[in-house]
Amino acid sequence: MENKNYTIKDIARMAGVSAGTVDRVLHNRGDVSFESMAKVQKVLKEIDYHPNMFAIGLAAKKRYHLVCVIPHYTENDYWHSVTLGVNRAAQELRPFNVSVEYLYYVHTDRSSYREVCAYAAQIKSNAVLIAPNFREETVELTTCLEKKKIPYIFIDFNVENTHALCYIGQDSKQSGYIAAKILMSHYREGEELVLFLNNQKDNPAEIQMQRRLEGFMQYISDEYSRIAVHEIILHKEEVDINKQVLDKFFSEHSNARLGAVFNSRVYQVADYLRIGGEKHLRSLVGYDLLPKNVEYLKSGEVFCLIGQRPALQAYYGVKALCNHVVFKKPIDPIRYMPIDILLKENIDFYFELE
Repeated sequence: MENKNYTIKDIARMAGVSAGTVDRVLHNRGDVSFESMAKVQKVLKEIDYHPNMFAIGLAAKKRYHLVCVIPHYTENDYWHSVTLGVNRAAQELRPFNVSVEYLYYVHTDRSSYREVCAYAAQIKSNAVLIAPNFREETVELTTCLEKKKIPYIFIDFNVENTHALCYIGQDSKQSGYIAAKILMSHYREGEELVLFLNNQKDNPAEIQMQRRLEGFMQYISDEYSRIAVHEIILHKEEVDINKQVLDKFFSEHSNARLGAVFNSRVYQVADYLRIGGEKHLRSLVGYDLLPKNVEYLKSGEVFCLIGQRPALQAYYGVKALCNHVVFKKPIDPIRYMPIDILLKENIDFYFELE
C-alpha cells in the first residue's frame, strides 16, 4: 500500500472501529475485544504502520535515568571523545524524558573504580553504560544490577561471562593483529622491532592493551618468528626519564627501525622521533586520534593510526539502552566497531560523528 501518514481516525475508518479502540490498541491499554483487535492489527499490517516515537516521547509521563560509568578525562583525550558521544545521544533522547548521569573513576586506580562501582550499584537507575576496568569489581557491579533487573552495556572492553545486554567496541586482539600486518609491510631484512609499552602494562585494568599486544605478537610469531623484538617501558608523565630510556636504547640498537605503541600515547614516541629524525624508527604505528597523534601522523613521525571511534561507541551504547528500556526494541549482543586505518593521506576526510 502507498506510504502516507495515517491518523488514528484514518485507521479507525479502515478497520470499521472507533478511534478510541484504535488508540487503546496502539498504546496497549486493554479493554478491546478480540475481534476489534484483529481488525485493527490487520489494517496496521497492511499500511506498514510505524508509531511516531517522537510524539510518544512527548506524551509519556515516565522518566528514565541512565548512568554512565567512565574514567575521568582531560580535554581532547580518548575519554573526552566518549563523553561527546554520550552527550549527543542524551540530547537526541531528551524529548523521551531520558536523563544521563556520569560517574567518573580514575583509570587504572582500583580503589577509585571500586568506589564508583559500589555507588552505581546503589543509586536508582533504569540502565547503566559501563566502560569496564577491573574484572572483579565489574562482576560485583553487574551481579547487583542483574538482581535488580537493570540492563547494562559495555563499551571499549568486553568483560566475558557476564550478562551484558550488549558489547560495543573493537575486537582488541584482531586490531593488534592488523597493526602488526601493517607495520611489517615496511620490514627490511635485518631490521628489529620495538614495542613501546607503558609502566602499567601488567595492571589488570590494561586488558585491552594486553589483548592488542597478544594479537600483534600472534602475527609476528606466524610470519616473522626470527625477528628481534624489544620492549621499552614508558611513563605517562615522566618526559625526561622517557628520553633517557630512549636515548640509551637507540644508542645500543641501531637496527631497531619499526615500532608500535598500544595505548593512546604514540605522541610520546613521536615527540622523540621529531628530534632524532631518520636515525631512529623508520615506521611507527599507534592507536587513537588524539590531536597530538594526528599532528604527528600528518607530519610523518607516525605512519598509521588505528581508530576505534570512542564517541560512536558511547553514542550507540546510550541509544541501545534506550531502545531496550524505552522503546522495547531487541538489541544485538555484540556490535563490533570498524578497525579504522588512518594515514596522512586520508585523515582529513575522517569523521566519527556527523
